[in-house]
Amino acid sequence: MHIIITRPKEDSLDLMERLKKLGHIVTHLPVIRIEGLKTKKINLRNYNAVIFSSSNAIKFLDVEKFNPNIKCYCVGGITEFAAKRAGFINTCSSEGSVDSLKELIIRTFDFKSTRLLYLSSEFISKDLDLELIDEGYTVDRISNYTTLSIKEIDETTLIFLKKKPADVIFIYSSKSAVNLLDLINKYSLLNVVTQCNLMCISENVSLVLKQIKWKKVTIFNPGEEEFFLNRIN
Repeated sequence: MHIIITRPKEDSLDLMERLKKLGHIVTHLPVIRIEGLKTKKINLRNYNAVIFSSSNAIKFLDVEKFNPNIKCYCVGGITEFAAKRAGFINTCSSEGSVDSLKELIIRTFDFKSTRLLYLSSEFISKDLDLELIDEGYTVDRISNYTTLSIKEIDETTLIFLKKKPADVIFIYSSKSAVNLLDLINKYSLLNVVTQCNLMCISENVSLVLKQIKWKKVTIFNPGEEEFFLNRIN
């Protein structure tokens, strides 16, 4: 199958390699780019655990000296690898989705009287901090990066997409969906994508693209892309 991945490259490398090893053709078509936000220097000594739902939060981390043994929760293997490179030792990783990350924290972190720090994007598809607060935890959320629209498709990619339309496209946020729709309209790609299977992270994300007549729309869990591909074969 020809599969389009729309996340920024640093968040997609592992998935793209796995899909290629399975024999798929993979096109990287980023629809957002990442930019750091200015924050006050963070003192991790005020917290008993830190949560990263993206390696981007680690990339733009601005902290004072910290205890490398602080409990560090990561959304997936790539994020955990980035955390270890940043000096965190006591790391653990979920299966690649925010839901599995939440389950991991609830299962392994019993100290509800202590404070957790959640570092995230300015725009998130799921309020992990609020869900953990509902479970009885004390969580501070700091947004240290944001996502900006990509408004161009490079010529080589555009020619390839028109020559070999995609079978599947993965969308990971409502903002990505909006940007993808803009690119489809800008480059007159409607006829190219109508026979494509749309894979969205949530029902709300899929609604952004409902005006397009997709072959099939499927809601998937990040980290389980290969499993959901098998369901559309």
